[in-house]
Amino acid sequence: MVDYSKWKNIEISDDEDETHPNIDTPSLFRWRHQARVERMEQFQKELEEHEKNKKENERKRAEIKEKLKTDLPNMDEMKKALSDLEAEAAKLKQKDEEIKKKEKTTPWNVDTISKSGFTKTVINKQAKPKEENLSEEEREARMREFIKKYEKELKVFGMMRRYDDSKKYLQEHTHLVCENTANYLVIWCINLEMENKHDLMEHVAHQTICMQYMLELAKQLEVDPRACVSSFFSRIQIADKEYKNSFDDELRAFKERIRKRAAEKVAEAMAEAEEEERQARLGPGGLDPVEVFDSLPDELKKCFEAQDIPLLQETISKMPEEEACYHMKRCVDSGLWLPEANKDKADAEPIYQDAASSSNK
Repeated sequence: MVDYSKWKNIEISDDEDETHPNIDTPSLFRWRHQARVERMEQFQKELEEHEKNKKENERKRAEIKEKLKTDLPNMDEMKKALSDLEAEAAKLKQKDEEIKKKEKTTPWNVDTISKSGFTKTVINKQAKPKEENLSEEEREARMREFIKKYEKELKVFGMMRRYDDSKKYLQEHTHLVCENTANYLVIWCINLEMENKHDLMEHVAHQTICMQYMLELAKQLEVDPRACVSSFFSRIQIADKEYKNSFDDELRAFKERIRKRAAEKVAEAMAEAEEEERQARLGPGGLDPVEVFDSLPDELKKCFEAQDIPLLQETISKMPEEEACYHMKRCVDSGLWLPEANKDKADAEPIYQDAASSSNK
């Protein structure tokens, strides 16, 4: 019988391979990997400091015990120092137990999993697929071809919930156990969240993490991902509290990343739509009529709002010539004011010139 306990605590927090560009950003999991590395480095420092303190304590105790064998005048002081050191040694021993417990409960991951204990883990080992050195264009083409061919099957898997059903389906459709499936599910989750289909996103997110777990396990064991389907689902169905908590934590973090990325994409789409709308309404002189209107003095705004040309002429005539020319030229360049159509372009001066001239009479 396979001893699954050897890998029951595997921390799946990152995907270190290059992902398809449609994933939006290759740093989708990178920050979790960095946090994990920092935790490991901090723990290693604590361990080294602890070992240093233990050795120093042992050295001092041995030194005092040697001195106590001789008849020295400050025996009481040395006995007290020895007592303090032994109390410290007891605390260090207690910390030893805490460290062992922490090591035992810390999930394995990509940086710690390759240990000799795995040589005894029995798994149906299929040859690991060769890694192809593809360009981004080739990866994208492969991804499009994969989706076109298997999208219906991908959606069926994404909508499953029961582990037994998922296991059976993947065993019958082994071609789905790959990075392309994981990438497709991530994209689908983002799109669902952008469409405000939050419950459905969470449903598909669960299947995404299941696929990520299988791919990560295959990476750690250096086997074909298809060999890990049965092992993963057997493990997750009989998972102890720690393993299940690890899975749930990863799922929660993934859903939060999806929500954040979807919100960013919605904001980007809105900004892009606003810019397209702005470009579409630019006048013949390249100015935005909305921006120009907002910059007009209130008295000119009233003229345009009322579409009252006589009032506009009267208002312009009362303004200083330079100011009138400035505002009316911007109105023409933005398309807010169109010069009379029956005038030739050579002498088709906007209304502000006539109005400004009349103001000087």
